[in-house]
Amino acid sequence: MEFDPTTALVVVDVQNDFADPGGSLYVQGGEEVIRFINEQIGEAVAGGSTVVYSQDWHPESTPHFQKDGGIWPVHCVADTQGAAFHPDLDVVDDAVLIKKGVGGEDGYSAFHLRDPITGEESSTGLAERLSGIESVVVVGLALDYCVKDSAVDAVKLFDTTLLADGTKPVNLEPGDGSRAVAAMVAAGVNIV
Repeated sequence: MEFDPTTALVVVDVQNDFADPGGSLYVQGGEEVIRFINEQIGEAVAGGSTVVYSQDWHPESTPHFQKDGGIWPVHCVADTQGAAFHPDLDVVDDAVLIKKGVGGEDGYSAFHLRDPITGEESSTGLAERLSGIESVVVVGLALDYCVKDSAVDAVKLFDTTLLADGTKPVNLEPGDGSRAVAAMVAAGVNIV
């Protein structure tokens, strides 16, 4: 990738609950993509690009969680070790930080939140913070949920590229990762 001031690197949810084998919603191999992601962060900073980090940041109870009627185990509860960025991830000081699901929403996309009951969408404010940006590069976890939704939202506004070496799928159902890639391609996302 070539990074410049008109590009934003969006690093999706590289948090302990996803990227650490002891995390409550561990993505198989999630820790293995961090080195590649750090290389992209270094190149983005060197090129003058905007770096964005998103974090799942849930309350203790939300319809997003199995215990409250959703599909996911409890994960990334605000201010817990599971919600913290993985310690191997390089986090730059002047980055844009987006916390998702703060009010109990489904926070799949770095760009939009979805009410888990009504399905109503609202903005995270990220698109508005990317003034002057023409292209977005997406990496992070997990390919078949938050990365896919972030990339599909991004491509509505920006030329968007997914770096496949910088992500891994949950594969809740076998083949979810492949279906996510197909959905991104269909939406116009470039896959590298």
